[in-house]
Amino acid sequence: MAKDYDVVVVGAGPGGYVAAIRASQLGLKCAVVEKKFWGGVCLNVGCIPSKALLHNAELAEAFIQHGKDFGISGDVKFDYKRAWERSREVSAKHVKGVHYLMKSNKIDEYDGWATFKDANSLEVALNDGKKETLNFKHAVIATGAVDNTLPGVEFSDNVIGWETQIMTDNLPKSIIIAGGGVIGIEFSYIMANYGVDVTIVEFMNQVLPNEDKDVVKQLTRAYKKLGVKILTGTAVKSIEDTGKGVKVTVEDRKKGETKVLEADRAMVAIGFKPRTTGFGLENTGVKLTERGAIDINSKMQTNIPHIYAIGDVTAKLMLAHVAETMGIVAAENIAGAETVELDFDFMPRAIYCTPQIASFGYTEEQAKEKGYEINVAKFPFQANGKASGLGNNIGFVKLISDKKYGEILGAHMIGVGVTELLPELTLARQWELTGHEIARNVHAHPTLSEALKEAAHGLEGKMINL
Repeated sequence: MAKDYDVVVVGAGPGGYVAAIRASQLGLKCAVVEKKFWGGVCLNVGCIPSKALLHNAELAEAFIQHGKDFGISGDVKFDYKRAWERSREVSAKHVKGVHYLMKSNKIDEYDGWATFKDANSLEVALNDGKKETLNFKHAVIATGAVDNTLPGVEFSDNVIGWETQIMTDNLPKSIIIAGGGVIGIEFSYIMANYGVDVTIVEFMNQVLPNEDKDVVKQLTRAYKKLGVKILTGTAVKSIEDTGKGVKVTVEDRKKGETKVLEADRAMVAIGFKPRTTGFGLENTGVKLTERGAIDINSKMQTNIPHIYAIGDVTAKLMLAHVAETMGIVAAENIAGAETVELDFDFMPRAIYCTPQIASFGYTEEQAKEKGYEINVAKFPFQANGKASGLGNNIGFVKLISDKKYGEILGAHMIGVGVTELLPELTLARQWELTGHEIARNVHAHPTLSEALKEAAHGLEGKMINL
């Protein structure tokens, strides 16, 4: 017998489970269907376990690279296997938390694969072999994304994807990472601090192609000191597993020259594409964009008004916190509650290497392309007392504002703890605060946030401590 729901959510990632919670809070009867990862890729094999590993790598760097500066001496052993075990413990704890939230919000859980039969029902092939039919008044599609692959590359013992690496409790002596995006950058920091010889191969002319050029230059210098080799403007032509290691043929895109790189392991991390196949989407009438993502409006509705889509499957911005926010907006629109519209150009972005990178909005080039006359101010962490006290004063805060009205158009930061500085700036943007108003906000001393205040003063023409 079919079961009836006000809302059925397909996918229990950060967007899906949050959408279900918000819908339940608003009085709707909800169910969530998830085949594998309650909490999504982010919680199980992405954001959360990687941050645990990154913190271990930070400790290793502090002891090995800067131990003398902090008065630390003697032999220290860093056990990657134990670091990996801790990352799994952290992940498992928070996955249990998701199940607790489902139960406490009276949301029905279905462990299995959902296939839409039509625009008002779906069938769940449960993991225990049984089947269930669910009817719904509204559906929220939160199926996430799948990895992009390199043509002709087959995974093997020594040629792996990033998910295999994060679920492996050992590291190679050397690795070639295909892809200089967020995943490649974060993994390379972890591995380099555990003594792995790391080479990043990036197709575009800079790693982190969407980030500010000055930020990437600062990161590149830091990674060079760490021993990470970075090849930009370089295409991976083939990867061969030799049994003892890998041979990676790469081509310099400007010169047209090819060479073969060798290492113990190769890891592919070249981004994602929306997961739109395999769950009967074609039976619903839901339309896709030219990029192969589910097309939505500002309410998160598809062209079928009672079916919504959120997160990576829409390809708006493939970040967990964006999916979560989209989930809340979708649930509130379904329930007829007061909500907001999202501006995806101004969503915060965070990269957890060391130095950290945090940004939102436009780069200088993008702002000018959109016709703005801009003010730009950059305050270095070398002049920030808290950063010096932490023994890590590389990096800067760069703010960009509209010269006419003073609105913040973008922020680009690199340095210790900068990911924690984003909310003040995104809030300022949301409520149309200017650099003048940020500068007049009292910031505690000594804090890293004082760098924001100084950069805001800079937008007005004069910094205080520079």
